[in-house]
Amino acid sequence: MTIRRATLADAESLAALAARIFTETFAQDTAPDDLAAFLAKAYGVRQQSEEISDPDVITYVAEVPEGLVAYAQVHRGREAPECVDVEEPVELWRFYVQKDWHGGGLAHRLMDPVMAAARELGGRHLWLSVWEHNSRAIAFYGKHGFRDVGAADFWVGSDCQTDRILVAPVSHPSADACGSSANTGG
Repeated sequence: MTIRRATLADAESLAALAARIFTETFAQDTAPDDLAAFLAKAYGVRQQSEEISDPDVITYVAEVPEGLVAYAQVHRGREAPECVDVEEPVELWRFYVQKDWHGGGLAHRLMDPVMAAARELGGRHLWLSVWEHNSRAIAFYGKHGFRDVGAADFWVGSDCQTDRILVAPVSHPSADACGSSANTGG
């Protein structure tokens, strides 16, 4: 598996992966019309191309020979909710791993490039929003030093949901993280 920075050539594959993961994660709790509206707005080749090209967004992808299986996006410049009362925050905007890759350590390996991206964008703290009912993700972020600081609305189509807002200091590279964006075996 390779974890690397996304390029424009990844836009189509990333759009498909993002829509697939969001659907498999949230479809059972979201009305079909709301899900379709959200997917049309958030994930498409044009949107992914713009995000990959944006100097305020750093996108990492995890790739196996069959294609992309995970991605993360760190975003500088988006306004943080009021409860994010820390110095120089940047947002962990998206962090998704394909379901059949859960539990194998991929998400943990992806966190090192996320922290590197946050440092590159000038962040001293990383904030994110996560659906209040996504206990697996909340537990994962807790293992990486994120703490709950409040809540915010998150709209999926016309459905207003509640996200928890989590914050963590941007960590420095660990001794074993050398080359984490290179081939990581497996």
